[in-house]
Parts: sequence; structure tokens; C-alpha cells
Amino acid sequence: MLNKYARAFFTRVLTPFAAFLIRRGVSPDAVTFIGTAGVMAGALVFFPRGEFFWGTIVITLFVFSDLVDGNMARQLGRSSRWGAFLDSTLDRVADGAIFGGLALWYAGSGDDNILCAVSIFCLASGQVVSYTKARGEAIGLPVAVNGLVERAERLVISLVAAGLAGLHKFGVPGIQILLPIALWIVAAGSMVTLVQRVVTVRRESAEADAAAGPGTQESEAAQ
Repeated sequence: MLNKYARAFFTRVLTPFAAFLIRRGVSPDAVTFIGTAGVMAGALVFFPRGEFFWGTIVITLFVFSDLVDGNMARQLGRSSRWGAFLDSTLDRVADGAIFGGLALWYAGSGDDNILCAVSIFCLASGQVVSYTKARGEAIGLPVAVNGLVERAERLVISLVAAGLAGLHKFGVPGIQILLPIALWIVAAGSMVTLVQRVVTVRRESAEADAAAGPGTQESEAAQ
């Protein structure tokens, strides 16, 4: 949902920066790797220590690389299957680091096994949500559904809540409750999105099989 409306806006905002990197000879793949490394560092260095504010600042500085690298590729006329594959793969790595860092905090000093489990569920469900779309498209289906909580929503909800929760260390009372609330929202939203995508793939596959005709289905079954 957010991806649909916000991506075009941030693409326009970041276009001059992407052009600047191109003039300096930086490649889109390099931006992808650097962005992922920055997100991982922010999540796995700061979050397990409960430094949510600074961790969120570092992650936010690097997370927009997901838009910058694609913008650069389009300006260079180098959009490719490899670039799309690399970008999607490293997105999953970055997301895993964010929720993994939160899980490490709750498993350690955060001392909350339930929220540790919720964080792990957010990590796993996010990966599966992405997989369902990729797998559906791989078997030739459009997977035409805008899920309730896609990657953009997961990141915005989690990072905004984590950053605000980090203000607790600066003397803001009670604000740390925002992070557990956000994690529950992301977990529930991811489950709804997963169901939406599975139902969509089931419907589209049934329509595709019906359009193909019984002869095709029997041939495939025999194989």
C-alpha cells in the first residue's frame, strides 16, 4: 500500500542524488551492497543493545538505497534481471537483520520471550510473504493483489516505533511501549497479507487451469 503511493515520490526526491553517484562512477550494484551492509550494521550493532534511536537513524540513512540503485540503473539504461534479483535478495537479508536484531534484544537484555517470538514471526512471515509473490510469478501468475502489510509498511511501522521507543533513553517516559505494539501490528498484518496472497494465487491458478482446458491439465498430471 505505502509502496504504491510513496515510491514515486521518493524516487523523484532521490533522482538528483542518484545522478550525483553516477557522475562519481558508483555502480547500482555497489549502492545495493553498501545499503544492505549499512542496514545490517544499524540493526545488529545497535538493536541488540537496546539503542533503538541510533539504530533507526543508521538504518534509515541506508534503507533508501533500495530506491537509489534502481533509479541509477534506469538513468544508465542498465535495468537487468541480475539487478532485480540482487536487489530482491538483499532486501530479504536487510529485513532479516532488522527483526533479528529486535529478537536478540528481547532474547537478551529486553527479557521478553513472547516479544522475541513475535519478532521472529515478523522476520519469518515477511520472508514468506515475499516468497509467495515471487513463487506465484515464477509459475506464470500475475499475483495481482496489494497486500495489507507489504515490505514498505513493515519497515515504516517497525522503524518509526523503534526510533520513538529509543527516546526512552533520553528521558521520554512510557514511549517504549510503542515498539511491542508495532511488532504485534506487523505480525498480524503480515499474516493477513500472506492469506491474501495465497487466496489470490489459488484463484489465479484455478482460472489459468480452466483457461488451459482439461487436455492440458491431464497432460501435466501424467508427467
